[in-house]
Amino acid sequence: MKKRTKKLNFEIDASIAGVSRRTVEKIMNAWYESGNAPPKIDPDLPGENKELLVQQMSECLNEEGGDISRRARVVYLGMIYINLTTKGKKNFLITLATQFDVDIVLLEDKIKNLRQTEHDEDRIRAEFEFREALIPPRVKLLRQLITLPDGFIFLKDMRKDLLPLIKAYPRLKKLDDDIKNLLVTYFDINLLDLQEIDWNMPAATLEKLMEYEAVHEISSWDDLKHRLHTDRRVYAFFHSRMPNDPLIFVEVALVNGMPDNIQKLIDVNAEPVDPATADTAIFYSISNTQMGLTGINFGNFLIKRVVKKLSAELKNLKSFATLSPVPRFMGWLVPYLREGGDPLLSKSEAGELSPYSQTDNPGLGLAEILEDKHWHENRELAETVKRPLMRLCAHYLINIKRGLKAYDPVSHFHLSNGARILNMHWMADPSEKGIAQSAGIMLNYDYEHKKIVQNHENYLTNHKINSSKSVRAWLK
Repeated sequence: MKKRTKKLNFEIDASIAGVSRRTVEKIMNAWYESGNAPPKIDPDLPGENKELLVQQMSECLNEEGGDISRRARVVYLGMIYINLTTKGKKNFLITLATQFDVDIVLLEDKIKNLRQTEHDEDRIRAEFEFREALIPPRVKLLRQLITLPDGFIFLKDMRKDLLPLIKAYPRLKKLDDDIKNLLVTYFDINLLDLQEIDWNMPAATLEKLMEYEAVHEISSWDDLKHRLHTDRRVYAFFHSRMPNDPLIFVEVALVNGMPDNIQKLIDVNAEPVDPATADTAIFYSISNTQMGLTGINFGNFLIKRVVKKLSAELKNLKSFATLSPVPRFMGWLVPYLREGGDPLLSKSEAGELSPYSQTDNPGLGLAEILEDKHWHENRELAETVKRPLMRLCAHYLINIKRGLKAYDPVSHFHLSNGARILNMHWMADPSEKGIAQSAGIMLNYDYEHKKIVQNHENYLTNHKINSSKSVRAWLK
């Protein structure tokens, strides 16, 4: 007589991409057959349920019983998380971060033992025990969760839920660091494949491209097809366990000369350039796709690999550069002016701006002008503020830093990858987003193959903002 298997009493949420239902059901059925049942947890994880959660986590840590029952407990812990609401996931993560942190009493005891040791053998043993005490129990739990089918994807998605909570709950920062350190191993650059994305890729991959584009929205399938045209390239890093989901991708345009306007570059009606005659490869958009992998840097490897690949394929290419936004310029500039920062205006420039504001203070007057999101539509006004804004943008790029690094994240990204700031372009992106973020200004960062390593070292070691004479000339 065939043995009847008890039916599972809750659904497996689709958010745990790639997990085999059959594998999970086998483990869960084994758990049922051992006489146990899953904990009944409210999806919001209210106070009384937190005790059940702590009990479940503790049982996982104790690792009692055989392999099947130990594995089953980990699966149930994963299933509990997947089926929680946003509120429940927040409570789960806070519980994991606080209830399973480093045991301070134990740590102090190990420090005391270490101080009291006299012989080398005792000291070595005490050092091992001290090191072990520094590792919070939750790290063991995370390592257990990563043994789930595609458990590293589970942890990636868990970190995606965690990151927005850190500002309100700073103690989650330590849990975030624990998860990130585990993910780094599974998403090592040597485990990733560089692929060119073309129109013949699976529809699922193309849809992801449209969904993830973070710099210049892909508005339609025709728009996407244009970006995959003969004079366009899209390259991405893929992980073997996520074959249709790019981790990061860069969009490249093959052109003649250095472009100074993003709208022209992405115009679907523009005449294509023959790749065999193009002299410049422009990286005009780079998008990280996985929030759960934030801080794990793939971008520097991606651009360098693409430069190498294109150099080998198209010998006619002489320049490799970007057309990049300055996303935090306006967010820095307006408060800076409002708080009395030097507007770097000459006396004549201050006089030319005075008719457009209601104040005698030139800095406050410029801030007042920029707070009107339609200021650029007045051609006379736009021409009046051009030189002051370009000067302030150059000052922002070269002199304003966060610690020892460039304040602007895009600038930091390219400079740390070995590029330099080549050109600044006025009204290169007059879109609503471009005006709001960077007053329409865009930059060319160039990647000169022979100087990438030198530039990278100068920026990270000597903290030098590498910029051309034409950029520095705006400060005069």
